[in-house]
Amino acid sequence: RGHHAPVPAECGGLPDPFALLETVRRVRAEGGVPRILLLSVADDPTGTVAPPELLHEVCEAAVAEGLLIVSDETWRDTVHHPHGTVLLSPAEMAPEDVVVLTDLAGAFTPAGWPAAVARFPATERGAELRARVLSTLTAVRGGLPAPVSVAAAYALTEPEPVRGRMTAAARAHGAVAAAAYRALTSVGALCRPPQAGRHLYADLDELRGVLAARSLTDSVELERELAGRLGPAVAGGHRFGDPPHTLRVRLATLPLLGASDELRLAALAAPDPLELPHVAEELAAFETAFRDLVRTEGP
Repeated sequence: RGHHAPVPAECGGLPDPFALLETVRRVRAEGGVPRILLLSVADDPTGTVAPPELLHEVCEAAVAEGLLIVSDETWRDTVHHPHGTVLLSPAEMAPEDVVVLTDLAGAFTPAGWPAAVARFPATERGAELRARVLSTLTAVRGGLPAPVSVAAAYALTEPEPVRGRMTAAARAHGAVAAAAYRALTSVGALCRPPQAGRHLYADLDELRGVLAARSLTDSVELERELAGRLGPAVAGGHRFGDPPHTLRVRLATLPLLGASDELRLAALAAPDPLELPHVAEELAAFETAFRDLVRTEGP
């Protein structure tokens, strides 16, 4: 079974290195046998990127404890400002001890396509792991449909149309994510500055008193309330392993780019998506929803 370790203040996606060591030793003392560390250098739900020096400490600790590192890098190609953000993979630090996973729907393919890639270490252990995974996928008939396989193989060559679309999408999502971050912090929510991906993770615990007056005391109730105000692209922190009593919520940036594919494509093509009227309207509605939520005078 899985065991959680606290994340550092700087980012989500990986444990604090000292908390990792304490967790491993506690689990072993209780008779458990921890084998794998699962982390994400470009994290969903927090939208953060792990600082290289912190990632190095975590990898060193994991390898020293004999853990196999599984690195989910689904969102690594969605960094909002690639020239100002350093993103490294654990496979660059401990290549013999890391399996890299990537869901292509993160940046390369449409969201509904069942396509992912795994990179195994070039070692005997890596070859054994790969063989076992292939055997399991065969048993559950996990092969890709031929059209999806061809399209995914094409996308992985990163031709210019794919690179251009990825760059435009990262820039657009970064612009609205930064605007949403400013809106959230202006009403008193805590939120790490978004650096990658298409989500923000807000913590409204500082507003617990105000929200309690609206009978919002946990992430389940908060999700229900915000979904009514913002639509279904809202997920409470309980869906990501946080205790339900916390007031955390993941917020998607996709709706902020427009309500239709046509409007979202226009946002991707715009030099500054925030100048588009429909994007400005979505962001204004987003900010209004939170300002109304935390008003002390009630609904």
